[in-house]
Amino acid sequence: PFQATQLWNSIIRALHSRVEIKKRRQHLKTYKNCFTGSNAVDVVLSHLMQSMYLSCNDISRLKGVRVCQALMDHKVFEPVGAKLYLFRNEKETEFEDTNTSLYRFVNSSLTPLLPRKNKDNESLSPDQIYKQQTKSRSKVEELLQSINVHTSLPPKITVNEPTHLLSKRVIEDVWKHQTLLRLLQLIDVPLLEDILMFSVKTKPNCFGKEDLIISNTFLDREVTCSLNLPELDKWLYAAVDCLEYFPDQFIVMVSQQLPQSTNKPSSQNTYKKILFDIIIKYYSQRKDSLLATQDLAIHSGIIELIEKGKADQALEASQLYLKLLAPNVREELHRLLTFIAIASESEGYKLQKQFDNRSVIIKTCTKFFLRNKAFSKPQAELLTQFLMDNHSELFKTPLTLLELTSRRLESLLEGQDPDIDSGFTFCQRVTPKEYEDQKQQTNQHLLALVQEMDNDPTIPLKQKKKVI
Repeated sequence: PFQATQLWNSIIRALHSRVEIKKRRQHLKTYKNCFTGSNAVDVVLSHLMQSMYLSCNDISRLKGVRVCQALMDHKVFEPVGAKLYLFRNEKETEFEDTNTSLYRFVNSSLTPLLPRKNKDNESLSPDQIYKQQTKSRSKVEELLQSINVHTSLPPKITVNEPTHLLSKRVIEDVWKHQTLLRLLQLIDVPLLEDILMFSVKTKPNCFGKEDLIISNTFLDREVTCSLNLPELDKWLYAAVDCLEYFPDQFIVMVSQQLPQSTNKPSSQNTYKKILFDIIIKYYSQRKDSLLATQDLAIHSGIIELIEKGKADQALEASQLYLKLLAPNVREELHRLLTFIAIASESEGYKLQKQFDNRSVIIKTCTKFFLRNKAFSKPQAELLTQFLMDNHSELFKTPLTLLELTSRRLESLLEGQDPDIDSGFTFCQRVTPKEYEDQKQQTNQHLLALVQEMDNDPTIPLKQKKKVI
């Protein structure tokens, strides 16, 4: 009955149908049917940009976070994992736009924002019903105003929910196509074959069917969970997250070296030293780097943008490139970057006495991300430093890509040719007079070039004819 409620419910339906819900692990613990905070913000922004009710130019990622905060406050979804236990005793929980914050839907219905039915409504007069609707409408308007979106409700709201009519394959192709187009606009890639034909790196699922087999190594993987870790020590949390992708022998090695108690500062430092050494050892023994060697042109373009001081363009190009990587590679890269960023802080655990943490991390971990002889050591370290400094923003979807993808999906659903307007402009329209002037100048330059070659006595006559 209330038009504003339809908008909110359309957002909830979009979340239910489009967020990536799967089993996830955090700090070596498994949580079922979860999605990440960044994925939820991406879906909300993409949906709002497709709505004829909102203006695309007024939507920022911060407003998408506020929408998710409002939905979480209304019990549409709730946090899970360590975040739930940390804020269990507090009245309010803050929504986090990160890939490490996990959330789960409270239920599959849309009742949290639907108007409740009242049996007494049948006996109410039309004026009383209108007053109730107006009161409920004003409450929704206040909530809309709190997240800085338009509060003026038109007589009719057209809510586009087109993506459920398209197959998952079509949506993925549109995302990849728009990502490539935007990436090509930012950096110069001479050949597309390497990035169009990605070799998806698959890794064994650490919490798939193999979890049903209880072995000694599986039990050893859970030893670190039973330790009394400090709740707010982000250094230890980030290090334990990296162990998710390690083979069993490394986990067993860590478990055997761990001290029995981590309550004392000396024991905590010992624990951190063991974790840091095992992480460095594992990635040092890997034959391949996390960033694929065949993506040389993309890496070179990002480094060139960094060297020219175009940090914003370099960040967007990095975000687009990471969107093209396989999900497991992207997740492992995210966990390692988060860990080295925390470990590089000067006030944290001292890695080496004679050097500061930041220089130790950059010198040690650069080869983990990029192993290509085409780049000099300073260039590779510059890219590593840039990725580390921007690790919290790297794995978010650029707003430009969200807007372009939304337009393309909307045109597909309306039956239009999506290739008519790509959203990018590579050419500039000129007037007929400008075209004729350029044509005349081109002919003059070509004639001058022919005369210059003809008057050159050093070029043989046969060679002149061939060149002309």
